[in-house]
Amino acid sequence: MTQRDVARKIGTSAPYVGHLESGQRHPSDEIVTRLADALGFERREMFFLANPKAKELLHTTEPESKVSAWDEFRQDDRTRRSYAISPQEMDMLNRVALMGEVRSAHDFIYILNTVRQALKAA
Repeated sequence: MTQRDVARKIGTSAPYVGHLESGQRHPSDEIVTRLADALGFERREMFFLANPKAKELLHTTEPESKVSAWDEFRQDDRTRRSYAISPQEMDMLNRVALMGEVRSAHDFIYILNTVRQALKAA
């Protein structure tokens, strides 16, 4: 499949697809979803291909603790205020939590800062 074919299927331009392939651009969640659908990948796997460091933060083999990292983070008002976390960012982090168990509440801050940096670079 050519870059032009992929671009047509996901509703972008061929140069944009080229930038994604070369690592010059990072795809949005929407583009990751469209790419997964167009190329026949599972959306979760495509997300991890686009965000390889994210998989390191998630574990699936350890038993669940009584309080999840997400619940601990979500209830920590002081941390949320100190990092000025918006409702939209909390929604995004909640979606990350749904993909697998994040090891610690602190990892959500790492994820948030990574996303914020990516958005600044875009």
